[in-house]
Amino acid sequence: MPDSRQALIAVAQAMAPAGLNRGTSGNVSVRSGDGFYITPTGLPYASLSPDDIPLMALDGSHQGRRKPSSEWRFHRDLYAGRPEVGAVLHAHSPFAVSLACLRRDIPPFHYMIARFGGSTIRCAEYAIFGSAELSAAAMVAMDERKACLLANHGLLVAGRDLDETLALAIELEELCEQYWRACQLGQPVLLDAAEMAAVMEKFAGYGQQ
Repeated sequence: MPDSRQALIAVAQAMAPAGLNRGTSGNVSVRSGDGFYITPTGLPYASLSPDDIPLMALDGSHQGRRKPSSEWRFHRDLYAGRPEVGAVLHAHSPFAVSLACLRRDIPPFHYMIARFGGSTIRCAEYAIFGSAELSAAAMVAMDERKACLLANHGLLVAGRDLDETLALAIELEELCEQYWRACQLGQPVLLDAAEMAAVMEKFAGYGQQ
């Protein structure tokens, strides 16, 4: 069975080339049994080895030689409350951060917004990083969604596994860029509720099952 810690490291190392983060900002985790592996705090991703990856329990305790990411709480809360979630990724990507600093939801300017579970990408209320308050705000914004923005902070995505979660994060950052660029030219024309409902219905059977 492949080492999920090695797969986690591969995704963490893919974040910078994908334009999702620079340096040690951001974090990623993967469910493992009754807990989850998560990237450690303050270590460059390029130098990570499996022994650097702490294993966390849902009670907030951890095992391993490294301390977990300071943002472990919203990872834990997603795993605890969403059994379908197998991996979680948080990043400070430039266009998501730009929109998050405006504290605005991303409206249905493009049908691919529906891939994240609804007609908008919500922006969670602001709370200081690493706090229980931030996680609580993120859970509200993530309700029935696979992604949200975190006010004055970045993006948060949750998927069934590491591959889907990385793909969702890349797609969300691309949508943030497209929305940002469209707003430079004027007010984007939004899809209405019926149009988005039709997209959601079509997505229900989209792709390989």
